[in-house]
Amino acid sequence: MFDSKTPLAERLRPASIGDLAGQEHLLGPDGVLKKVITSGHIPSMILWGPPGVGKTTIANIIANEVKSPFFTLSAVSAGVKDVREVINKATRLARAILFIDEIHRFNKSQQDALLGAVEKGTITLIGATTENPSFEVNSALLSRCQVYTLKPLTRAHLEVLLQKALTEDFALKKKKVVFKEKEALFNLAGGDARKLYNLIELVADAATGDSLEVTNDKLISLAQQRIALYDKAGEQHYDIISAFIKSIRGSDPNAALYYLARMIEGGEDVKFIARRLLILAAEDIGNANPTALVLASSCFQAVNVIGYPEAEIILSQAVTYLASSPKSNASYRAIKAARKKVAETGDLPIPLALRNAPTRLMKDEGYGQGYKYAHAHPGNFADMEFMPAALANTKFYEPGDNARENEIRKRLRALWKEKYGY
Repeated sequence: MFDSKTPLAERLRPASIGDLAGQEHLLGPDGVLKKVITSGHIPSMILWGPPGVGKTTIANIIANEVKSPFFTLSAVSAGVKDVREVINKATRLARAILFIDEIHRFNKSQQDALLGAVEKGTITLIGATTENPSFEVNSALLSRCQVYTLKPLTRAHLEVLLQKALTEDFALKKKKVVFKEKEALFNLAGGDARKLYNLIELVADAATGDSLEVTNDKLISLAQQRIALYDKAGEQHYDIISAFIKSIRGSDPNAALYYLARMIEGGEDVKFIARRLLILAAEDIGNANPTALVLASSCFQAVNVIGYPEAEIILSQAVTYLASSPKSNASYRAIKAARKKVAETGDLPIPLALRNAPTRLMKDEGYGQGYKYAHAHPGNFADMEFMPAALANTKFYEPGDNARENEIRKRLRALWKEKYGY
């Protein structure tokens, strides 16, 4: 039983799957996670999604459903010693669930401390992260976990949560809060249930009479006075990072610097920013300026060594360079096209000429026969078919229209004009 001093988000935290708003793809009637919970056989898992979409709530619901001992740690404050203490306790139990919030903040040694217990089944690990697990969870631990991706809450979900708060929470009903307009509320919440509840609570705290009618202007005024619109805890702020990346892609260094400053002022994790510059350098600049990836990589390494505040200078150099560089997404489009073709055609036979032939039997079977060693031919080039037979003459890479890739096109045309049509 909660009193009115308990945060609204905690007072209204769902206790069952049916009470949870959103995540229908996982917890709906045919949801894969719903089936897992119903079976009672819970695998170790990573719940990946933006803030305030139900990661902690789902972990609690799972523990309640399977009646399992439940331990929780925050990666912000816990260390290897805390992990080992929980594992020792779990060893004395049949099986226990360990929930680690913000698991992306655990370093390699902390994550390694979990491996043995997860593999043996001593604990069922449920990790929550706002960051891509492929980058932030080491591969050994990731391979032992299922990854479930959670989505931001829609406006319809937020409407349900708003009505639940206004009709079910005693403290709010007592204040008689009425939302005459909701646009600002939902926009500021941004798909985050916790932000929604914090905003509702902010409004309720401002009520001085018997009731309060909330308009968009009223809510915005209160929000500007009392809450930061950028999450200073270092979690992803999708609107800012989206504007940041799109400004660099759009070759506007000034706008990019503005959004960089917003993130720095908000206390954003320096690795988060630098990692996205790395991705952008390959995805949006590519071979139009190959040095961009080199600079972004150097930036990533440097800011991790330097840290704030001086890291902002390195970030500024990288951002202005990348924004001012010529752009090409040809490499990005090429790998997407190649992966699509692989998905369509499956594992086609490798041409015999390209196969490795370490044994006599393989050589007798024709492995390696007909291969033309490029360096043994004029211009270090030999015209031959490298694709599987079913994909002969298939082209994936189309160089972009910029100075460097026009030179690449010129060379490819000289080599492969008849085959690929460059």
